[in-house]
Amino acid sequence: MTAPSAAPHTPRSLAEGQDCVAIVDFGSQFTQLIARRVREHGVFCRIHPCSAPLDEIVGDRSHLKGVILSGGPRSVYEEGAPVLDRRLLELGVPVLGICYGLQATVRALGGAVEPGSGGGEYGRTELHASDLPGAPERSVVWMSHGDRTTRLPDGFRTLASSEGCPFAAVEGFDGRFLGLQFHPEVTHTEHGSSMLERFLRDRCGAAATWEMGSFLEHAIERVREQVGEARVICGLSGGVDSSTLAVLLQRALGERLTCVFVDNGLLRAGEADEVVSTFGGHFGVDLRAIDASTQFLGRLAGVTDPEQKRRIIGKTFIDVFAEQARTIDDARFLAQGTLYPDVIESVAAHGGPTSTIKTHHNVGGLPKDLQFELVEPFRELFKDEVRALGRLLGLPESIVARHPFPGPGLAVRVLGEVNAERLAVVREADLIFRDELTKSGWMARTSQAFCVLLPVRSVGVMGDGRSYESVLALRSVDTSDFMTADWSRLPHDFLARVSNRIINEVPGINRVVYDVSSKPPATIEWE
Repeated sequence: MTAPSAAPHTPRSLAEGQDCVAIVDFGSQFTQLIARRVREHGVFCRIHPCSAPLDEIVGDRSHLKGVILSGGPRSVYEEGAPVLDRRLLELGVPVLGICYGLQATVRALGGAVEPGSGGGEYGRTELHASDLPGAPERSVVWMSHGDRTTRLPDGFRTLASSEGCPFAAVEGFDGRFLGLQFHPEVTHTEHGSSMLERFLRDRCGAAATWEMGSFLEHAIERVREQVGEARVICGLSGGVDSSTLAVLLQRALGERLTCVFVDNGLLRAGEADEVVSTFGGHFGVDLRAIDASTQFLGRLAGVTDPEQKRRIIGKTFIDVFAEQARTIDDARFLAQGTLYPDVIESVAAHGGPTSTIKTHHNVGGLPKDLQFELVEPFRELFKDEVRALGRLLGLPESIVARHPFPGPGLAVRVLGEVNAERLAVVREADLIFRDELTKSGWMARTSQAFCVLLPVRSVGVMGDGRSYESVLALRSVDTSDFMTADWSRLPHDFLARVSNRIINEVPGINRVVYDVSSKPPATIEWE
């Protein structure tokens, strides 16, 4: 049956009443990192495209404590480049300009920005600080700029410099503006966290009140306010986001929550059983577990193109989920684990026709005729904040600390055709890899680790005979943000042990290789 249409409802912000910092995005690849670092210091923040109206950026003026201007890929003197709204400097709150944000401010106030001599500065650079709060006299920072400031506006002074940048940190506009040509938000800047904290505490006077315990109480209150006495459906995948969402909703709604778990046959070993036992058993959630593996594998038969695989899996998931949703009486709401990056990544920094929020459905986008109103308690949270919330809610560490797992599951870790036989191979090998990572303590020290079954066969010698079997790749990366990643330096004896176990215990594998590619230029997943 089609669920009744619900009247649109916009719940109040879950950060209501918090001190807030507004981040103005000029298109930097590091803007999300700025927000994460600010929140790590206990201060709530929101990201706004630089084209947003001033009223939207300012929000509740009584709680706005500061503004941060991000970097960006353009040159401030290019035609059509984003221009700083000078009114941001006149709000009476401190402003931090990073990279492009510094240069846009300098240009707006009458200074000069020109192409850097020798092509600019990129990567680790030695900073010489004279009076920069949070920075010692000498330290290493991360530069990424082709242009540089060549003349400061009237009333500005220099706080730090580098060999290629005489104005690496500056202060001006009656002390309300702090400009950094380098990126304090990246981990490569040695004292970047300290510099940001000094800006937030000393300049902005922002209170460290943003923490998950307070968020949890407000989130439960807002869900109850939005839903009333209606029933909510939650698509449960077993991942961190949907699992945390399910437990939060159960605490808020009790029996008025129904979770739908679709086993697509593309999960890792034991995951379907873990979801059922954890949520249907331990947490007592009203759970509908649907085994649709035959349907998924049937549609994937003969398909080798990775994008086609994703489309088929997404469409099949929609079909299965929608069929179940129609059978749940009195359901008016669909809960999703939409995160803040899902929202801000779909907004073009410079506005224009692409600057609309896309609908980010965990289930891939439901048919319009279902007419559910969305419940999205996490749309102001980052992944690490959801993990902290999951721990508060009592989720087992095996779920909260789980390495990221792609939506299409093992289908994108089986290169080439996906079938039951090849899935069984990669599933068994992956189980061995994860077992050894856990036993050795490396699971907690790496960010994402998995196996990839290659569409390659190689000659080997097993026993006294010749073998011609498949090749399996091990992949493990270290990263703090998943925007960049480096391959994990796993010990050779560990890799040898994993390789030996896989070749001896998994039929069909006679060669194991280790992926030593970083991101960029490679991606983390192979497909």
